[in-house]
Amino acid sequence: MHAPGITRQRRPFLAPIWLGALLLIALVAIAYAAYRSLSTTTVVIVRHAEKQLGSIEDPPLAPAGEQRARQLARMFGSDSSPGGIQAIYVTDARRTQQTAAPLAERLKIKPSVVPARDVAGLVSRIRRQHRGGTVLVVAHGNTVPELIRELTGLEVPPIGEDEYGDLYILSVPSLGNPGLVRLRY
Repeated sequence: MHAPGITRQRRPFLAPIWLGALLLIALVAIAYAAYRSLSTTTVVIVRHAEKQLGSIEDPPLAPAGEQRARQLARMFGSDSSPGGIQAIYVTDARRTQQTAAPLAERLKIKPSVVPARDVAGLVSRIRRQHRGGTVLVVAHGNTVPELIRELTGLEVPPIGEDEYGDLYILSVPSLGNPGLVRLRY
């Protein structure tokens, strides 16, 4: 019962409207966060340049290999362009380090040295540390196809012992299908 002279107004029940609005705001925030997290990582993979033939366990580059390393630096050595190389990975072999040296010097990037056989570790590191970025990997004829397979799921033919000029550009999106371009340099 109400006291005399006091009238009570009924307010409409607004909980469904407020809950709907909060749910809509939450969905928009989640969609925005998912959109922002989508990115594509670009990985450029090359085999080391021509090595000197001989009986040395860790041979340096041959003169033709030094020339090829300089060509790689000319191709990717502009740090002013968007999407340029942000990190360089080389193996513990002298020839991979010498292949990347002119480019690293030009870009003022210190290459990260990784074990030649730790493909899974390198792939994990690229995905974790360079998401949405562009990296160069200088590897070996037997690990280049393995790296491409681990990063994209795509198969490339084995690299012959005397093949040095292949360059692979991988597009690795966080959502969607990967892409692969094979060039000669």
